[in-house]
Amino acid sequence: MEKVEVKELLEAGVHFGHLTRKWNPNMAPYIYMERNGIHIINLYKTAAKIEETSEALAKIAASGKKILFVATKKQAKDIVAEKAGAVNQPYITERWPGGMLTNFVTIRKAVKKMAAIDRMKKDGTFNSLSKKERLQVDRLRAKLEKNLGSISDMTRLPGAIFVVDIMREHIAIKEAQKLNIPIFAMVDTNSDPREVDYLIPANDDASKSVDKILSIVTSAIADGLNERKNERAEKDAKSAKKDAKPAKKAEKAPVASQEEE
Repeated sequence: MEKVEVKELLEAGVHFGHLTRKWNPNMAPYIYMERNGIHIINLYKTAAKIEETSEALAKIAASGKKILFVATKKQAKDIVAEKAGAVNQPYITERWPGGMLTNFVTIRKAVKKMAAIDRMKKDGTFNSLSKKERLQVDRLRAKLEKNLGSISDMTRLPGAIFVVDIMREHIAIKEAQKLNIPIFAMVDTNSDPREVDYLIPANDDASKSVDKILSIVTSAIADGLNERKNERAEKDAKSAKKDAKPAKKAEKAPVASQEEE
């Protein structure tokens, strides 16, 4: 797991909170001071929370469950798509599809529709359609890809969600709460930390800050995935060893002792 350095968090601007008049009093334990009308986040507490969060995420990844990343704000979406994609985790960076978690069966149907269109293009059925129909199918495919392409491999509900800006993604938070899905999040000084299970007090508006936090947590997820991979390899090796029966050694026939006449 990547070591958390307070100096690096400082350089990334993780400590900058919101204007003091926009603060949420529940974030008081994580605020260090006020400067020029802006709250400054206590980075030592941020570092401790990052370690706690990373450890929990690594365990979820090691168990084989997926972690759904959610960030639709402009300065975070590209970073989340890159970091989550690198560790093969699903992510939502466009609009949150209502019922994404609470109505997951319907969302899966839309993903299957996308796969069906791909099959049509491969087997030649697509070419037999009229020009107008092909255009309609292409538009539908593009729309589905934009909104759901990043979750096409998610065949069941995620083991957790990781959110950047819980105020913006309040619908995702409510759905996860309803289904008791653990919520991990970057929480700024204007948000309520009681909404999430694991919080990282941090600046969720600056791309450098988001990049730094995401780099650390996805590194922890990668460690969890490697641990799972190694455990499975070890298990397979033991199973193969058990199945392989040892070859029986040829027994030597006893040599009869000859008595001298």
